[in-house]
This record gives sequence, C-alpha cells and structure tokens, in this order.
Amino acid sequence: MTNMQKCGLVGVGFVGATCAYTLAVSGLFSEMVLVDMNRKKAESEAADINHGVSFAKPCHVHAGDYADLAGCGLIIIAAGANQKPGETRTELLGRNRVILSSIIEQIMQVNRDAVLLIVSNPVDVLTCMAHKLSGLPAGRVIGSGTVLDTARLKYLLGQRLGVDSRNVHAFIIGEHGDSELAVWSSANISGVDLDDYCRITGIVQPAAVLHEIYENVRDAAYSIIEGKGATYYGIGMAVRRIVEAIVRDEHSVLPVSSMISGHYGVEGICLGLPSIVGRGGAEAVLDIPLSQEELARLQSSARKMQELIDEVGG
Repeated sequence: MTNMQKCGLVGVGFVGATCAYTLAVSGLFSEMVLVDMNRKKAESEAADINHGVSFAKPCHVHAGDYADLAGCGLIIIAAGANQKPGETRTELLGRNRVILSSIIEQIMQVNRDAVLLIVSNPVDVLTCMAHKLSGLPAGRVIGSGTVLDTARLKYLLGQRLGVDSRNVHAFIIGEHGDSELAVWSSANISGVDLDDYCRITGIVQPAAVLHEIYENVRDAAYSIIEGKGATYYGIGMAVRRIVEAIVRDEHSVLPVSSMISGHYGVEGICLGLPSIVGRGGAEAVLDIPLSQEELARLQSSARKMQELIDEVGG
C-alpha cells in the first residue's frame, strides 16, 4: 500500500535539492524522504528546508536510506553526474546509466507500487532504461520530458508577443535536448492561431522570429550552464507541476516522457509527448496534429534516441 502524501527523492545535488524545496513548500506532501550517497548532504538539505517549514504547510523532510522509500506513492530520481559546460545531455549517458541501474535495483527491493519520476539527464534514455530495469507498467515510469522546454517556449513567446505566457498554448516535443522540436502548426494564443496573432502584433516575418525563439529554447540549458554552472530553478518548478498533476489526479496534459507504443510511428522508446497525467502517472499519450515536417522531425528525434539506446545496450 502506497501513500501519496509520502514522497521519496533520490539525489540531492543542485536539481534534487531544488526539487525537494519546491515540493516541501507546495503543500502536496506530509513527508519527504531524501536519499543520497552523501548522507550528511541529505541531512543538511533536510534541516535547511525544515527550518522554513513553519512558513508553509506542515511537511516532515528527513534524510533516509532506500528502505525508507517503502510506502512512498511517488519517488523522484534526480541523482546522476552533473552536466559539464559544453557537454551535451547525451554525453552524460555513459556515466549516469550505471548510477541509475543501482538506484532502480534498490528501489524495487522495497517499493514496486510507486510512480517513478526520472529527472536525471539524458532524461528520455534514462526513463526508457528505468522502465526496462524496473519492469513496472509503462505509465508508472515517466520522465520530466519536455515540460521545462515547453515552459521556456511559452515564456519566450509571451515576452515577444506581449501576452501572459499562461495564455500561450504550444508544445516542445521529442527529445529533451538537441533534436527537440516546436509544434508551430497547432500553436495558438488563447485560441487565436499563432501566425494570425503574429500579424496582429505587427511581426512581418513570423517564421524567422519563431525559429529564433525555438533556438533559444533548445540552447537555453547550455547558455545557463555557461553562466552559472547548472540549471535547477526551472526544472524544480517543472517537477512541482508534474507532481501536482499526479498527486491531485488532475488528468492534466503535460509533455512528459514515457514509453511510446505506436504513436506517430514510434515504438519502444521514451519521448516527451503531450500526455494525460494523473494518479497513475502517464495515463494516455495524445496524438496531437503535426505537420508533415514536424512528424518527420519527431521521427528523426526518435531514431537518435534509439541509436543511443542501442549503443549502450539499454
């Protein structure tokens, strides 16, 4: 029996610690267990967060071991080697695969009923590996996918068009990385077609403007890592949004990464695609309309992911 008020988080580096903080103050959980190879680091992060709990909803945050993950309704995996300046997400794979294998093995010994949320990079490949290593149903092993990329897209579009980013409806899909793509064909501003909205705002060459925005989204992590060494605030907020949808059983549509079986001609790998997210994790993948060019780019992204998986025998 799992408890959706109890959350486990493995790995409290920059990303994991930020996720722990955003979730602890969210009011979603009554208990959070932090697991890390560096027990003292986990204890210190828990203490630091607990010292501010009186300003938020009650939540007991504590360091623990894998045995303490028993009963967790949700377990977040944020452990892994850090991305170095100039290093692509895919170059992280060799180092993080070994780490992930050990983590999944130890989690499965104490909890086979939780939803697993993978945040470590490269997230799509590691989500695929976690699914195969755990043997859990596909929907209960999900990755953060392109949720953050989509938020970046909405922010930059909103800034350029002078509109609240919450009224921008558009997705980044595919790999969370270099081969991701923006779905412009169905993008809109509160129901107004994006191209029409661009004309309304006086943008005379929308294709060029949109491509520049897409490139800024795609390369955002590289720019931030170059400036401050790591990205963690954005992904921390993205993880909170995914977790909200799971804990509250919202059935919200978010582009999480999960095992794809037949959608868009893709089979047997994990990619970020709009999915209905609720208590069961990724409960359904949606086939949103794509142009022929977008479909070709998505399938190309899928092939690149498959090549990586084949290369490491995942």
